[in-house]
Amino acid sequence: MAGERFDVVVVGGGSAGCVLAARLAEKPGRRVLLLEAGPLTGTDDTRDVTSLAATVPGHPLNWGYTTELVSGIDAVLPRGRLLGGSSAINGGYFVRATRDDLDGWGVPGFGYDEVLPFYVRSERDLDLGDAPGHGDAGPIPVRRPAGSLLAPTTGPFLAAAAALGFPEEPDKNAGGPPGAGPVPSNAVDGVRVSAADAYLGERPSNLVVRGDTPVLGIELDRLRAVGVRTGQGLIEAGEVVLAAGALATPVLLARAGIGPGDDLRAAGIRVRHDLPVGRGFSDHPAVFLPFRPHDDTPPHPHAVTAQVALHVDSGADPAGDLELLLFSRPFTPGGPLHVMCALQRPDRSGVLSVDGSAPAVRHRYLRTEADRRRLRHAVRIAADLLRAGLGTRLEPEGFVLGNDARVDGWIRDHLTTSSHLCGTAAIGPVCDPQLRVRGTQGLRVVDTSVFPAVPRRGPAASAIMLGERAAALPWDS
Repeated sequence: MAGERFDVVVVGGGSAGCVLAARLAEKPGRRVLLLEAGPLTGTDDTRDVTSLAATVPGHPLNWGYTTELVSGIDAVLPRGRLLGGSSAINGGYFVRATRDDLDGWGVPGFGYDEVLPFYVRSERDLDLGDAPGHGDAGPIPVRRPAGSLLAPTTGPFLAAAAALGFPEEPDKNAGGPPGAGPVPSNAVDGVRVSAADAYLGERPSNLVVRGDTPVLGIELDRLRAVGVRTGQGLIEAGEVVLAAGALATPVLLARAGIGPGDDLRAAGIRVRHDLPVGRGFSDHPAVFLPFRPHDDTPPHPHAVTAQVALHVDSGADPAGDLELLLFSRPFTPGGPLHVMCALQRPDRSGVLSVDGSAPAVRHRYLRTEADRRRLRHAVRIAADLLRAGLGTRLEPEGFVLGNDARVDGWIRDHLTTSSHLCGTAAIGPVCDPQLRVRGTQGLRVVDTSVFPAVPRRGPAASAIMLGERAAALPWDS
């Protein structure tokens, strides 16, 4: 405990943190400590991928951060509070970022072709493992819905998309043009496989993993990180890695005096290094359109949360800036099914600041007409899919769909978020391409905080890739 020293201390046992700690410990003699603020084990809620019970506010395995989506509209952001992080409670959506995302960031070492080997290294694709660009020996199992696991609404969704002229995209991890196809999942036979399950099952003696150990702060010698402080005292480190997630990592930086100077001074924190932490983050705004399927087939008991997706170019984004996800299970018993309509390349206007010990989060969604227009378009595509054979729309009503102002009002009333927040400590303004916090020594960030923008497709697979990529960077230890 207190007085210990490790070569690398990884703060946060989420997706990237589990991967990084496991890979760094593959070097003999390198002592690695992984600290998780939550428990090391979950419950049945964290095994059954059809259950999103742990994402409900108030669940003990959910941090449940509050955000303001737009003025006057608040939401709770689920974040996994256990080893494995959000990979232990999310829907198991395991889709890579697009080539346009990765190449568009312009970060040396993080282009599509450069990171593809790390996606491949992470996965054991049980369907396409022997195909080019896929892995067959990695820790994360990847599976697409088929056979007895296929939900009865999945086929009608694909047929409706085809009837509307949308192309097929049978492999959403192939880097091809957007279209309709099955969603790869890190679940096998309905059992979610988290980053902790996949990477930390057998641990070498030089890797120590501790749960229920919140990190209170980073210990700095001037601007060199020399350790972390927990309730048990100081743990010294050759290097400190923040992998606490896009919400908690900025808080730890702020406690160390690293962040926007005005914010830190307002919070009574001594400013050590003025950096735009928490500025210009992005996330996917979304609404859920409810419907009833045309037949009386009950929801499939073993269907993963979202089995099929349609990615669409709204008019100026060939990589696909809209996503429509079919939810084949009702959110409440006997309730309707839903098509989730999400904007995948939104304006980067989010702001996170530190208010005491917690982040004050404002997504500031839909501030531009371009964003409002595109999410409007996604809602209307969902309505078209229902008319093309998927089911009966319950809302919005036709007189709403036909009027832009009314659609905007309906979206505001039903607005939510995909909880894919990225960019609070982005490569460029905050971190360098080696993931080191600019102006500091011995301090890195390895979680979705560093992505310059949220990828067009959910970041779960990319967070795993990031852990793999980071482990391959040069390390002092």
